[in-house]
Amino acid sequence: MGIVIGSLEQGFIFAIMALGVYLAFRILNYPDLTVDGSFPMGAAISALLITKGVNPFLALIFAFISGGIAGLITGILHTKGKIDGLLAGILTMTALYSINLKIMGTSNLSLFRADTIFTPVGKIKEQIVQWLGATNGEAVNQWLYSFALLFVVLLLKLAIDWFLRTDIGLAIRATGDNPSMIRSFGVNTHHSIMMGLILSNALVGLAGGMMAQYQGYADVQMGIGMIVIGLASVIIGQAVFGSKSIKRSTIAVIGGAIIYRLVIAVALYLPWLSPTDMKLITAVLVIFSLTFPSFTKRTKKTQAGPKKVEQLDYAVQKVSAEKS
Repeated sequence: MGIVIGSLEQGFIFAIMALGVYLAFRILNYPDLTVDGSFPMGAAISALLITKGVNPFLALIFAFISGGIAGLITGILHTKGKIDGLLAGILTMTALYSINLKIMGTSNLSLFRADTIFTPVGKIKEQIVQWLGATNGEAVNQWLYSFALLFVVLLLKLAIDWFLRTDIGLAIRATGDNPSMIRSFGVNTHHSIMMGLILSNALVGLAGGMMAQYQGYADVQMGIGMIVIGLASVIIGQAVFGSKSIKRSTIAVIGGAIIYRLVIAVALYLPWLSPTDMKLITAVLVIFSLTFPSFTKRTKKTQAGPKKVEQLDYAVQKVSAEKS
């Protein structure tokens, strides 16, 4: 049970990061690799401020802002510097590695005995034990972090759903769908791209700050592979839950992040797999999620083929019978 609960908690935090990836890759249709740099940047800012005595919730706001700044830099390189989008993200990500080291002053910054956003939840746990007793209290407390993180994720999901229905959100969506058309209506697509990248990486930075406080440390290398995890969450979620609307897509992204963490946890629990196999498991999951929908479509078409032929034969026979 502990593995499931831990996977859920991490899944909710990764869901915030996956929502940011979804905005860049699906809504804006932009291949942004800044994620691998903005995630540890949010963690570094959050951890540094907490060690300096700043309120952990205020530290998350600065983590959110720092991620947005990283996205802004990528957007400026792409729109103003005319650098290819993929290369702009790589350049920003590379630069952020050194910047994150300078922010933390070391490769690993511990939050041991420091207050985090989870500290108030720990105090609530003590009160629940007093109210319900040791046995019932512990049974409730083991799910308390999950409920708190679920509440935060759902608030962000509703905020994103609302934002994408505003004029700015619609402009960002149109820029991703058909930039030539939206330019013909007088919309500045450069501004839309920068706004989308800012919001995307701000969410990633927020997730990094929350992960640092959840784990109790920030590490300069904790962003390696984040873009793969984000894409895996988006692809798995949309393959399982669909993507017919914005509301459904955001729910799918959250579900995909949770499924990803649960599958990884179960896979690593197997005796013949080790933590070093995590990247391989992730690659297999993404490949399966990408190929399964197309495979099912081909299967349906193959099954529908003979039925259409039978219907055509029946129609021809019916017409011939009417003529005779």
